[in-house]
Amino acid sequence: MLFSSTVFLFLFLPIVCALHLLVRKELKDYVLLLASIFFYAWGEPRYVAVMLLTIIINYVGAILISKYKCKKVLLLLTILGDLGFLFYFKYFNFFVENINALFDGHIDFIKVIMPIGISFYTFQAISYVVDVYREEVEPQRNIYKLALYITLFPQLVAGPIVKYHDVADQIENRTVDFEKVAYGVKRFIVGLAKKVLIANTLGAVADKVFTQPIDQLDCVTTWLGAICYTFQIYYDFSGYSDMAIGLGSIFGFKFLENFNYPYISKSISEYWRRWHISLGSWFRDYMFLPLSRALTLSVPYSSLCKRIGRKLTNTLVTIISLVVVWFSTGFWHGAAWSFIVWGLYNGFFIFLEIMTGWNRDRKSFAGRVVQHIYTMLVVIISFVIFRSDTMNYAWHYLLTMFGVERGETMYHLIYYVDRIEIIALIVGIVCSAPLCSNMLEVEGRSQLRIAAVNLWLLALFILSAASIAASTYNPFIYFRF
Repeated sequence: MLFSSTVFLFLFLPIVCALHLLVRKELKDYVLLLASIFFYAWGEPRYVAVMLLTIIINYVGAILISKYKCKKVLLLLTILGDLGFLFYFKYFNFFVENINALFDGHIDFIKVIMPIGISFYTFQAISYVVDVYREEVEPQRNIYKLALYITLFPQLVAGPIVKYHDVADQIENRTVDFEKVAYGVKRFIVGLAKKVLIANTLGAVADKVFTQPIDQLDCVTTWLGAICYTFQIYYDFSGYSDMAIGLGSIFGFKFLENFNYPYISKSISEYWRRWHISLGSWFRDYMFLPLSRALTLSVPYSSLCKRIGRKLTNTLVTIISLVVVWFSTGFWHGAAWSFIVWGLYNGFFIFLEIMTGWNRDRKSFAGRVVQHIYTMLVVIISFVIFRSDTMNYAWHYLLTMFGVERGETMYHLIYYVDRIEIIALIVGIVCSAPLCSNMLEVEGRSQLRIAAVNLWLLALFILSAASIAASTYNPFIYFRF
């Protein structure tokens, strides 16, 4: 069930909100839990059992970790259980296909279909058991409350990835008031408009370009497709995150921000502090820092320090940690070599910036402009790799973009863009900067400004609803992950 669907907007959400408002406080969690399971079963009824098994494994695992001394073994077994589901449903096809290709094999297998959202709720489950292992939180003794954390429908299928220690207190005790609900509704409308009015419009252009054979694209068309996709994925995913944060606020939860205007960044390091913040912080807290610490405390580290010096050894530790983390980041996004290359590509530029100091802000205006142009160029190229089905297509697409190869386009530019798409692209570029970042927080100021914002949001909702009713093109990019 999509947030940007008529069933969700005009049937599911009003019923859940009404029930949540009317029932006693002690029953609100059960309303949300049942609604979340129904929400997931609407699109993936076959895979509800997988999600429920994940809940049981992590519920039992966390209690055993807190009770017995062999904590590391129990943590490892629980995480292996989580990753076992993820590996089978997301990566089984990839590994068998590559084994067949590598060894010219003919292993027959039934292709596995990936459950929606398994990457997101698996990472949330892992964060819970690791937090219990680190004694940052107590194990949740009420399995229904743990199930609510993992299945909560606003962030179930496409994030943001909510860490357990960030919402543990809210699960136990939260309040719902008019201000939270009002803010949640406004935030949801903003996200809906970003998704429907900008992402969908630009996505139609990007799909037209990327579905063409590469020899039928020219330099201008490839740049058009790459730029449209760059803004499509931002407004698609940040729009979904806005809707998730808004829904959470309606039900009394405060989720952390997932995007902070990444396209104003002046380095790739800064970009990844602003883009998909919940994923970046997850890999930092649960992979990069523990891995770096483990390598630093290892016997080979001491030996290398004596041989080549501490500075070079620390650089080597950084390289190993970045390679592991960015390989994992790419592979998390999808079971394809293009995603792996995309991840390592981002990691390479982050390492380059660390080594050269490029990630430090320049004092001069010209220096900041150059940094910003560099960052956006790297980002646009990365999304060509991300969007392409194969690395071969991505490579020739990039060669065409930069004029090394020349295709003969079969279509005039008007085939790809019309007036509406040009307007959407201009609006997308302008709104990717924090020009109206405090629009939703005008309480306490003039009543005229509050009324103007509310009327503007109402207009956005009407336009979005009309667009949903009139169009059949309504994908969510991150559902595939």
